[in-house]
Amino acid sequence: MAINDISLTAGMRSNLLSLQQTVSLMNRTQTRLSSGKKVNTPIDDPLNYFTAKSLTDRASDISTAKDSMSEGIQTITAANNGVKAINALIGTAKGIATSALSAAAGDISGLETQYNGILTQIDNAANNSFYKGTNLVQSGSNTLTVNLGDNSSLTVTGFNGTATGLSISQASASAKDWFTSGATAINASITQLDNAVATLRLQTQNLSSNSSVVTIRQDFANNMISTLTQGSDNLTLADMNEEGANMLMLQTRQALGISALSLSAQAAQSVLKLF
Repeated sequence: MAINDISLTAGMRSNLLSLQQTVSLMNRTQTRLSSGKKVNTPIDDPLNYFTAKSLTDRASDISTAKDSMSEGIQTITAANNGVKAINALIGTAKGIATSALSAAAGDISGLETQYNGILTQIDNAANNSFYKGTNLVQSGSNTLTVNLGDNSSLTVTGFNGTATGLSISQASASAKDWFTSGATAINASITQLDNAVATLRLQTQNLSSNSSVVTIRQDFANNMISTLTQGSDNLTLADMNEEGANMLMLQTRQALGISALSLSAQAAQSVLKLF
């Protein structure tokens, strides 16, 4: 229908326009109440919309990096668990070797067997200290790269925590035969164990420092995500109390507008009384 098909009085047209504006404001307020945001599209406020979007995009990127940090901490923790187990096994092996120094000749072979069995368990602990396929205790060529966000990363280099990697020889090796060489071979084994413990201490410090770095960056990421999200919310979130009050006022205005439009129409209807 064309605008000029029906002629309205000036009062009716003014009231109709006011009522249409009220309905438009009610629609906007309803959208804000349902979404909780005063800026839902670029049309609402281009500057705030795109500024808030850049903040939420960066928060999302940091959140992705935070997942990498969490996985990195788990991998380092798995490696540290392996180191603890290896340390405990070395302590057991040293106890066996120390006992061999004062053992009877007939008991030496049995202690050798026990000692070599412990070295096998050290290998097992080292080979099974992995998390999601990454093992920092199995080989010096294994590495872990942790995404720290903001185009930065941390690379953790593993080490060989097996008995061979720690330079611990089997007691039955030619120069380390406890039964044949006696105290000399046993003391050599004890020295190897002590050297292995020193190596593990250095590796533990390395793992701990890297874990500390990742944990600090994880806390930083959490704080940054909170800050960025809050900044975005400050630009886009609606004041629900204010919008609720606006809706009550607009509903009242709408009711008054309908009444005013009805009154304007009555003036035209009065013409019918002339007939």
